[in-house]
Amino acid sequence: MRQESDVEQTIGQYADMVKHICFVYMKNESDTEDVFQDVFLKYALFSEPFDSEEHKKAWLIRVTVNRCKDLLRSFFRTHTCSLEEAMSMADTKSQDLSHVLESVMNLSDKYRIIVYLHYYEGYSAVEIAGILHKNVNTVYTHLSRAKAELKKMLGGDEGETKYT
Repeated sequence: MRQESDVEQTIGQYADMVKHICFVYMKNESDTEDVFQDVFLKYALFSEPFDSEEHKKAWLIRVTVNRCKDLLRSFFRTHTCSLEEAMSMADTKSQDLSHVLESVMNLSDKYRIIVYLHYYEGYSAVEIAGILHKNVNTVYTHLSRAKAELKKMLGGDEGETKYT
């Protein structure tokens, strides 16, 4: 079991990231809060040391993704959230980009988390492949397909863009 100060410090540092990942999967605030609490409870009870801060961050992402998938597969998971609820989670500073969030939320599950990790958390395709236990080429393919879908939804130009 971890020290209370360690748990509080980790929550302060990674709360936004975990909430965003939860919301990308769960699409509603109440399920996001449930998963958020489960993830940090698991962290508090996990006594193994981490090799580095990046290892801890990757562990939190992996646990968050797994818990979201578990909840989505559960028998009682029978509803989805409305678009209005998704929009309420959007940052008020970026109201002019709400159509982008709407489009990202309309992507299929397999694309949505990869787009979030790449563009919002700044992970490379190789890092995402490691975190999600997917082939690197699969991640590149999903990023490419997601970008193509977003271009169609947002009416972007047909020019190629490169991954960063």
